[in-house]
Amino acid sequence: MGPGVITEEENMTQISEFILLDFGDLYGLRYLLFGAFLTIYVVTLVGNIVILTVVLTDHSLHTPMYFFLGHFSFLEIGYTTTIEPTMLRTLLSAHVPISFSDCACQFYFFAALVATECFLLAVMSYDRFIAICNPLYYSSIMDHWSCLQLAGASWVAGFLAPILLMVLIFRLTFCAANEIDHFFCDLKPIMKLACTDTQVAEMTSFKCTSLFALSPFLLTLASYTHIISTILKIPSITGKHRAFSACSSHLTVVSLYYGTLGIVYGCPSGHQNEDLLKLLSLLYTVLTPALNRIIYTLRNRDVKVQSILVCIVWHHLCNRG
Repeated sequence: MGPGVITEEENMTQISEFILLDFGDLYGLRYLLFGAFLTIYVVTLVGNIVILTVVLTDHSLHTPMYFFLGHFSFLEIGYTTTIEPTMLRTLLSAHVPISFSDCACQFYFFAALVATECFLLAVMSYDRFIAICNPLYYSSIMDHWSCLQLAGASWVAGFLAPILLMVLIFRLTFCAANEIDHFFCDLKPIMKLACTDTQVAEMTSFKCTSLFALSPFLLTLASYTHIISTILKIPSITGKHRAFSACSSHLTVVSLYYGTLGIVYGCPSGHQNEDLLKLLSLLYTVLTPALNRIIYTLRNRDVKVQSILVCIVWHHLCNRG
């Protein structure tokens, strides 16, 4: 009997730790993958920290749009840090163990931050909807108190969303097989290891996904339906271009995020190839957060200029140190 296995005399064998297989088929490329993913992680962290610094220090950016962008950057720092350090560690050492409790914690924080991001994207789309469709009432509707309430509600709802699902999943019995064929403790790979009936957990997963991911997506879709309809009614080409520029960055991020998320969690487990699942998971856990920083920085002149200034100041201070 291997390490991490506890014997219960009157019951089944219950594991006390999991083994993350990571990218076992590509183990020969582990150093190349480690370098690539480490670079992406650093770029994501630095990009989000720069945006947070810019939003906090530049008073001209103390507007609802940048307020939510600051929350989004803070969220993605936590989001990527929940996944990528463990992934980088497993790349350097095959079959890295993760304790039962650590796996549960990683799953909870990952699911909570995913749900929070869904709500926050919906709030940001609502902000763009008010700005474009009701510009005369924008300042009165999106005042400071309203922004605080919307952001706070997104965080609270996001962290409440996965509690029931996490309890149901980690109360399942996992017998003997403890190798998670993934690079983090994700929903479907964990449930595949259970040796008891997972029907209740699967139904709860479907209901949670519908409530905490599909609902924000439909709100986001409704907002952009009205936004696009309003933009098409603008008579001048210049006006249309300005209106579209105001929401194009967010629309791009929403498309990337929900596109990959929908494929991974929207398809039945039996219809997905394990390698394809890992690839798609990489897109929304590693690549999309890095692309989000590039999209928001390059497509927003204010953020781009201020980010360059912040980087110059940091470089100067580092050289002096």
